[in-house]
Amino acid sequence: MCRGLESLPLTCLERAKQLKTLFGSLLQKPNHGVMGHSKKSDARRLNVNEPLSWNESFEMLLSSHNGLCLFRAFLVSEFSEENIAFYLVCEDFKATKTPNLSAKAQKIYDEFICSEAPREVNLDHLTKAAVKDNVRCPDHSCFDLAQAKIYALMQKDCYPRFLKSPMYLDLLRKTKTG
Repeated sequence: MCRGLESLPLTCLERAKQLKTLFGSLLQKPNHGVMGHSKKSDARRLNVNEPLSWNESFEMLLSSHNGLCLFRAFLVSEFSEENIAFYLVCEDFKATKTPNLSAKAQKIYDEFICSEAPREVNLDHLTKAAVKDNVRCPDHSCFDLAQAKIYALMQKDCYPRFLKSPMYLDLLRKTKTG
């Protein structure tokens, strides 16, 4: 699966390769859908038009499991996978039911925000300072400002490059020539 802190970039790269193969095989089948299976055997319905929808909006790309996996693999290839990882871990954090968010918030801060973090995201000093203050007494919205900035960065910078990438264009070509 391509979500959360526990996933490895290799998993998404493998999924991206699998998607290219599955979408390519769609074109050789009479029906317009095929079931794709990840390593964990979770079935994802693939549709020949799915890759076309990803260029409609960044939200459409992120709302598609397959689109998200391909986008994440693209970010891995550009050495900026920490952006989508941070965005997704923030989404997970907001949905956390645990009453004590402190440990989870600190873990996210240590991994993505603090100086010299192993997966440090590109944030300005003021945003980092605000998040640092928020993590001292965390609530479900303590990363909202940083998450919004990373989302905007991906939407304005990474997403347009993804749409022009050989990875995506090749997939589109395969779906259009089918």
